[in-house]
Amino acid sequence: MTLLYNHSLKPFNTLAVDVRAESFCTVTSVDELKNALKQTTSNELLVLGGGSNIVLTSDVAGLVIHNCIGGVEVLEQGPQQVVIKVGAGENWDGLVETCVQQGWYGLENLSWIPGSVGAAPIQNIGAYGVELKDCLEAVETLRLKDLSPQQFSCKECRFGYRDSVFKQEEKGRHVITAVVLRLNKTPTLKLDYGEIRNSADEWGYDVDQLTAADVRHIIIRIRTEKLPDPALAPNVGSFFKNPVVPVAVFQTIKMAEPSVVAYELPNGQVKLAAGWLIDRLGWKGKRLGQARVHDRQALVLVNEGQSSADLLTLAAKIQQQVLDRFGVELEIEPSII
Repeated sequence: MTLLYNHSLKPFNTLAVDVRAESFCTVTSVDELKNALKQTTSNELLVLGGGSNIVLTSDVAGLVIHNCIGGVEVLEQGPQQVVIKVGAGENWDGLVETCVQQGWYGLENLSWIPGSVGAAPIQNIGAYGVELKDCLEAVETLRLKDLSPQQFSCKECRFGYRDSVFKQEEKGRHVITAVVLRLNKTPTLKLDYGEIRNSADEWGYDVDQLTAADVRHIIIRIRTEKLPDPALAPNVGSFFKNPVVPVAVFQTIKMAEPSVVAYELPNGQVKLAAGWLIDRLGWKGKRLGQARVHDRQALVLVNEGQSSADLLTLAAKIQQQVLDRFGVELEIEPSII
């Protein structure tokens, strides 16, 4: 483990914001993580994984740790299920690919989500009708106050929509070191959310004969056709959460906008498609300074400068217009640092 000073964080965030860390190191094991934390004298700490869900706004004081703790370990295996432990520094989509190839199912709908495994529980990543909580057994952490190992069960993580205990009362108190997942050996495909069935039909798949590998390929194709590559157009994917509103609010919007895109939830509320709301206001493709709304997906904001200032100004203008027009508050999905 090497400690670096005044180190650029541009390669470590997908918005390519060029700010600097007062000190920086990469860790590849829990022991290295402990050593790094023991050596720092600062109370300021930022842990980075893939950097795909953060917006850096200025130079970072204290220590920045790049969490690269790896490894995929089988803990239990039976005829129907397998339980695996995955290091927090593993690439998320690489894990999904490995699981599909091994015949371990449940993650295929979460294909092509950028970032690392350790970031996944923080916001309970989800896509196409599946969330991480559906297959998560536990999250392992290192508690910062005493560097002791801790484990949170799925229930203790208190998962919600893009939310968890790690964004609430335990925020800033732990570094996630691994996740434990329970996966199936028989695929139970979830095809009814978004465009999966329609895209499968359009691209010549037999929907009745789809495999988990097919679902993964379809979702990757959908996502790559709609979402820009961060290496070419710096972004964090969806910049806003899909707002969840009471039925009465949805009905009011639908009376004025019959084509509004929404999904009914089991709790009697309705999830609105934030991208549709933004697109309806004509933001797709619009530019403000060195930031712009992607021309194919209104949920994606692209950063073309060295800072995030224009990006956040653009986001604020979009939020205000959505509130003025629809009476709905859009919440920013990535963490603002």
